[in-house]
Amino acid sequence: MMTATAAAYRRITARVFRFILIALISVVVLEPLLWMISSSFKPETEIFRYMGLIPRSVTLENYIEGWMGTGITYGLYFRNSFIIVVLAIAGNLFSCTLAAYAFARMNFRLRGVLFAIMFSTIMLPPHAVMITQYIFFFKLGVANSFIPLVLPKFLATDAFFIFLNVQFMRGIPRELDQAARVDGCTSWDIFSRIILPLCQPALVTTTIFTFLWTWNDFFPQLIYLTNPYLHTVSLALKRYVDPDALPAYGQMMAMSTLSILPIMVLFMLSQKLLIEGISTSGLKA
Repeated sequence: MMTATAAAYRRITARVFRFILIALISVVVLEPLLWMISSSFKPETEIFRYMGLIPRSVTLENYIEGWMGTGITYGLYFRNSFIIVVLAIAGNLFSCTLAAYAFARMNFRLRGVLFAIMFSTIMLPPHAVMITQYIFFFKLGVANSFIPLVLPKFLATDAFFIFLNVQFMRGIPRELDQAARVDGCTSWDIFSRIILPLCQPALVTTTIFTFLWTWNDFFPQLIYLTNPYLHTVSLALKRYVDPDALPAYGQMMAMSTLSILPIMVLFMLSQKLLIEGISTSGLKA
């Protein structure tokens, strides 16, 4: 009896110790984020004078003035960001799943070579092709628009998501394809009615990562979007660090806090599916 009690006590002690350790690490990791959120509610004069996480006086002036902006409200920036994000997600889900289905389930000449070339583009920095892409879109007359940011997504340019979906589709039994062929299904029927419904974790992972990367993207938007009315949230935050503008740290903290809310909400709503998609797709040979 004493041995069992001692073992249970050691298990409880180990769990409490792990919980305290994880809590301390979380506080250290989240301290910059918590300070940003706290500073968004502080008056401008107290942000760097008082560095505590709990504001001495709370104000919403930073949110009100930051949202109104200088002639353009932040609502327009959020709308532009959501338009680009939604179109990018739609493009990746459409094109990357089609390409992944071709590599994973169809037999054609040079499939292995083309897959290797596609996969090798993951190691290619996007900045290496930025100049040529800009010249291409500039000659088409669409440089100052959302098209350069969205159109490549519909052409399966994100090799990571193709690879992710290929790995998941390879784990689906091929007997399902054979049975569908016997019933008279075409390749499109197999893809749309059988493969896609079974790839939900991989599709959710593609959606979440596309949202994160597109929402936080900065350099391509800085290159292409010169019209202030087309700017996204990431570009709008840049004006707070402009050397020609007056510092407005409180407004910057407030708008930065608002900018991370969509990401936090999306992650909390789809955390389980995200983990499932990564574990079932990325670890299969």
